[in-house]
Amino acid sequence: MKYCSNCGTQMADDALFCTNCGTPVANGQTPNTTGSQQPNGNTNQQLDEETLRQGVVLCADGKYRWIYELNMWTNPSILFVVLKIFGWIFLGLFAFIFILQLFEGTSWSDIWGFFKGMLIFMAVFYVVILLGYALLALIYGGKYIVLFEMDDREVIHRQMKSQFKKSEAIGWLTVMVGAMAGRPSTMGAGLLSATRSTMSSSFDSVRSVEPYKSRNLIKVNELLSKNQVYVHTEYFDFVYDYIRSHCPKLNK
Repeated sequence: MKYCSNCGTQMADDALFCTNCGTPVANGQTPNTTGSQQPNGNTNQQLDEETLRQGVVLCADGKYRWIYELNMWTNPSILFVVLKIFGWIFLGLFAFIFILQLFEGTSWSDIWGFFKGMLIFMAVFYVVILLGYALLALIYGGKYIVLFEMDDREVIHRQMKSQFKKSEAIGWLTVMVGAMAGRPSTMGAGLLSATRSTMSSSFDSVRSVEPYKSRNLIKVNELLSKNQVYVHTEYFDFVYDYIRSHCPKLNK
């Protein structure tokens, strides 16, 4: 048996976190940045990028931090989000046009012909999305790298600086293409991509939390935004339980 260095609670030898206070524990030591022993047992180790890549670390300021590298080829979570968004857009468009044509007295054969054309357009559009995702994955070297910060108020999703520069360049290219084509919606999407490197979720506003352990993904959903939190398998249950326990709207 071993004991938590933060609160003294007795724990099983294979425990990764204290069951009482939630402090991460590895190799019998508590991760920290004070110069004392770190998870690998070395003394005077500084908190750096390599340390954060190993898993969740409780830092001296009371925040949990970790870096996650998402393999964009084997874990297409980002692609699923894009496909889902456009799927709902197409579904809403189909429903609107269907109702409109019913009111106009359009024949069923004409309606069916229109929808066949829309289905073909949708299929082509999805092929373009798949090709775009593959190109983005190549630009990113197959990895989407994120730094996460979490405390009792919020969880923050930050693109790593070098990767954000690539995203920024792609975003501004989209703005220019949208401007030349006279498409304000395309320009708006490009501006958002070019200027946004951080996404945060305030636990007070979270309405649902969805775990997808096979993809190392936790979806933190607010009314108008959805944050994707990626976490290593061995820390997944802790992060999921921590987020849920700090969202008051889920615990009523």
